[in-house]
Amino acid sequence: MARVPDRHRIAQDIRERIASGEYAPGAKLPPLRELIVRYGVSAEPVRSALLILQVEGLLEGHQGKGVFVVGHGRVARR
Repeated sequence: MARVPDRHRIAQDIRERIASGEYAPGAKLPPLRELIVRYGVSAEPVRSALLILQVEGLLEGHQGKGVFVVGHGRVARR
């Protein structure tokens, strides 16, 4: 069986955390450094996963403030 790329594995885990309510609408995700440790990867796969989720409209990033779960009824700015 083919190995799932880290960025897809991380994106799926974050999707599941959003769906379960662990990351509620408006919640700030943990800092990049914490996500790197949690997933045991370098920064690039984590950044790629966050970008995937931003494109899907689940997350939005705010320069210098962090990455947040998009609230109900909101669409991420592109």
